[in-house]
Amino acid sequence: MSTSDIKPNSKHDANAKFADNERLKTQSNFLRGTIEADLSDQLTGGFNADNFQLIRFHGMYQQDDRDIRPERNKQKLEPLHNVMLRARMPGGIIQPQQWLAIDEFAADKTMYGSIRLTTRQTFQFHGVLKPNIKEMHQMLNSVGIDSIATAGDVNRNVLCTTNPVESELHQEAYDWATKISEHLLPHTKAYAEIWLDGEKTETTEEPILGSTYLPRKFKTTVTIPPNNEVDVHANDLNFVAIADNGKLVGFNVLVGGGLAMTHGDTATYPRKADDFGFISLEHTLKIAEHVVSVQRDWGNRANRKNAKTKYTLDTFGSDNFKAEVEQRAGVKFEDSRPYEFTTRGDRFGWVEGIDGKHHLTVFIQNGRILDYPNQPLKTGCRKIAEIHQGDFRMTANQNLIIAGVPAEQKAEIEKIAYEHGLIDDSHTNQRKASMACVSLPTCPLAMAEAERYLSDLVEKTEALLDKHNVADDDIIMRVVGCPNGCGRAMLAEVGLVGKGPGKYNVYLGGNREGTRVPKLFLENVSEDVYVPALDELIGQWSKERNNGECFGDFVIRKGIVAEVKVSKTDFHA
Repeated sequence: MSTSDIKPNSKHDANAKFADNERLKTQSNFLRGTIEADLSDQLTGGFNADNFQLIRFHGMYQQDDRDIRPERNKQKLEPLHNVMLRARMPGGIIQPQQWLAIDEFAADKTMYGSIRLTTRQTFQFHGVLKPNIKEMHQMLNSVGIDSIATAGDVNRNVLCTTNPVESELHQEAYDWATKISEHLLPHTKAYAEIWLDGEKTETTEEPILGSTYLPRKFKTTVTIPPNNEVDVHANDLNFVAIADNGKLVGFNVLVGGGLAMTHGDTATYPRKADDFGFISLEHTLKIAEHVVSVQRDWGNRANRKNAKTKYTLDTFGSDNFKAEVEQRAGVKFEDSRPYEFTTRGDRFGWVEGIDGKHHLTVFIQNGRILDYPNQPLKTGCRKIAEIHQGDFRMTANQNLIIAGVPAEQKAEIEKIAYEHGLIDDSHTNQRKASMACVSLPTCPLAMAEAERYLSDLVEKTEALLDKHNVADDDIIMRVVGCPNGCGRAMLAEVGLVGKGPGKYNVYLGGNREGTRVPKLFLENVSEDVYVPALDELIGQWSKERNNGECFGDFVIRKGIVAEVKVSKTDFHA
């Protein structure tokens, strides 16, 4: 079947030539493809043809180590193909016994030996070679973890604010994150058949996602104000918890956020989500299903660069999209209930919950858990997991919460954390406020360094803050290797987006709360240009800011960059 044989939905041109991804999904036999046969192909370490894309629906991306690619080319060897796996962990909660299992696999069966905490509130394995892939899935299944639908054109891992203090409210929100994740999963049994040797069954329909699944990736969160750590405006669908006397009564529903764009293509842009209104709890799954179903039917299947929900809303109108959701769900949105975001960072150190349990949030730079010289983070996490009576919570800021610690165990866990560098009092506020995507050497889309560059950039920024007598302050700074949005640079006060080796586009003007998209300040520049520019701006901020004014608000107020109010018209203007 060719793309021209696929029936477009009624919202798009009947003569449109669909993207090739639509063909491969149609021909995949509900995501099975020929993946199983590919696994036994020993002539290549990678996956062939459509399977390269289809494994994404099973939570994996094919990658190679780009640092050694040139040398392998010289030797006439194919790239050192391997996969990155992203687990499905709604709300980011993982049990100690699960942690021990993934720790062992990372050490024994991956090229890099690390556990990587991600901005999607889960963990990734990097560098899994083909002979170990099936074993990896079976190990995860044995401890109650899978990677179904953590990539590809589906609803991905559902995020939930990590709120260990208000334990009852967090538990309710977390339960809904889990229910939403389960409700929106693909119905095909392809994952179990291929990776877990499950019984072969025929799939005849996908009642929510459709036979060709979604036009593009789809991201969902459950958020508890006032903390916006999940960055709601980076996501297609968000449920903002509304509580009454500490009990969850419903959600405000925000739709159409997203940060990815393409360099040089002004038809692409980051966009904030629109507030559709309030729903009571009993309508949550129905609304989730039909926001997805409208995007499934109205989304652009011809141009993947304009296929996300944010573009569907801008193409057909937010009000029209909302009305269609109401009609399909048989539910009317009420007026939004008041809420406010005041922060989106993690609360480091110990906090006590209303249940009397204690929770320790530790900073993990770039989310990379590995044993470094004089900082054996991975060993420390393992030792804590061996004695921990509560759970771990991975945050959307790539950090880790050791949650549910009884008072009598605090000292023991704190001692382990200090001894292994999980608590490091030398980490500045600026370092804790900075984040990067993985980028080189493993990401095939990376144009510039991010994770490996972040520490150096932070040190330079710390020096500038110190120089201008604002060392106790910080700027939300994010570095990404390409414009696809993984590190959420398009909600930062200072966002660096990779353009080429050592070159970045610099965006300014996001805010503390994560409710404003920044705007281009410098294009395709290197460190010798943007660091002096930041030096001047930080000096100006230190002298001229209003009381408590964050850097992003300052550069907007002073007209250094214009405020992005409506992304479609303002972002590229």
